[in-house]
Amino acid sequence: MKNAKPSKEELRAAVERTTDELIDYDLKVLFCGINPGLWSAATGHNFARPGNRFWKTLHRAGFTDWQFDPSEERGLLRLGFGITNFCPRATARADELTDEEIGEGGRRLVEKIEKYRPRILAVLGITPYRVAFAEPRAKIGPQPAKIGETRIWVLPNPSGLNAHYQIDDLTRLFREMRESVEP
Repeated sequence: MKNAKPSKEELRAAVERTTDELIDYDLKVLFCGINPGLWSAATGHNFARPGNRFWKTLHRAGFTDWQFDPSEERGLLRLGFGITNFCPRATARADELTDEEIGEGGRRLVEKIEKYRPRILAVLGITPYRVAFAEPRAKIGPQPAKIGETRIWVLPNPSGLNAHYQIDDLTRLFREMRESVEP
């Protein structure tokens, strides 16, 4: 079922709300976003804003057989994929978060990884990774560090606001990571 467009009032009311994470033990990949946007918080679904390219990229990179609507997100768990965020509170823009919030989110993320042990942690955004893990020179792609046995990949943020990466670039990078876990 497709999400209805939230009203302006619903978007204003979504400030500081959270979305549910999709997490389970032994996932192939746990995708970690920065934080929910207002559209996601208003609808209750991750990566719900129509301009966000997460769902399109997942499909094009071979993670899903069709392009999921955000309302179908729970189906990712059956495929071995999950979603979490560095920071749970919703904002209009990720740059509204402080470095302290992202750092604290990184500490909580390490605890989740140690508990749930996904094969790969896929961080969606180079800047939050650099801040949370004190890796100012990190680049997009696989990272030398691990959390326990969990490998870490940094991928571009799929937000439509990230003009540095077009859909073909996102697809190629997401596919490279998928092929490393599912040849």
